[in-house]
Amino acid sequence: MKIANFNQGRIGIIDGEFIADVSRVVNYDPVSWPPTGMLRFIASLKHIKPRLLNELKSAKRIPLTEAQFNCPIAWPNKVIAYPANYHAHIDEMKAGTGLISKFNASGQGFFLKSNSSLSGPGDPIVLPALPDREIHHECELAIIIGKGGRGIPVERALDHIFGYSCLIDVVVRGKEERVMRKSFDSFCPMGPYITTADEVPRYYDIDLQLTVNGDLRQKANTRDLIVGVPEMISMASSVMTLYPGDIIASGTPAGVGPLRAGDRVEIRIAGVGEMVLDVEQGKEGAHPVWEKASVATA
Repeated sequence: MKIANFNQGRIGIIDGEFIADVSRVVNYDPVSWPPTGMLRFIASLKHIKPRLLNELKSAKRIPLTEAQFNCPIAWPNKVIAYPANYHAHIDEMKAGTGLISKFNASGQGFFLKSNSSLSGPGDPIVLPALPDREIHHECELAIIIGKGGRGIPVERALDHIFGYSCLIDVVVRGKEERVMRKSFDSFCPMGPYITTADEVPRYYDIDLQLTVNGDLRQKANTRDLIVGVPEMISMASSVMTLYPGDIIASGTPAGVGPLRAGDRVEIRIAGVGEMVLDVEQGKEGAHPVWEKASVATA
């Protein structure tokens, strides 16, 4: 299934050229706060699936062209991200931007990205007012946790995956803390929907690519990951409990590059989805912390 969050919090199943509204199967008011409808859906899918299939028979359908797609998960417990998870990206950062760290994701671990940086496929990437800094795109696979747990062994990690989505990790290059540089609003666009894990059996062989204004910037395959999908889940759960709806960002391949106002960014992940985003210049984001000399890091 391809499951979307659309029209201000409604939950839908993609059905050809239409989207079927199945919001009521989780007994959730789409306009309530916090927006946890998709979390409820993910956590309870195993139990509500018979009701869901029955609901699909008569659910209201609207054309995809008339649906406003939101970020699939608006209120996750956490967004977990793996840095330096492709050797080619490590090499380009060392050669081109002054990265001196020798560690990759297998030795460095992971970090958390602010939940408020999440945005949807219909939202622009808004660049902060930092004229002296480069702001880069990073093409990544989003792994959505379906069954929570702590201390998950690698051999059982796939049982905990609900599905996958497209994700772009946007970052201000510099020497400040990574979480700060990656947590501006709109710096984690995800979507356009979640493709359930049963539709992506070859998680270890997925092509990813990202273009800017039609020019290919990034192209890779998950077979090239240093820390693979099951290992990411196992590593994260060795530290903290994973919950349904948690998002894991896989790390970016080589080819990262600057974004500028007016750009049009497209990410495509085979068997998962694709989304196109506009880049706009914002007026906020300036602070004295950014005025120090920049030494680019991941």
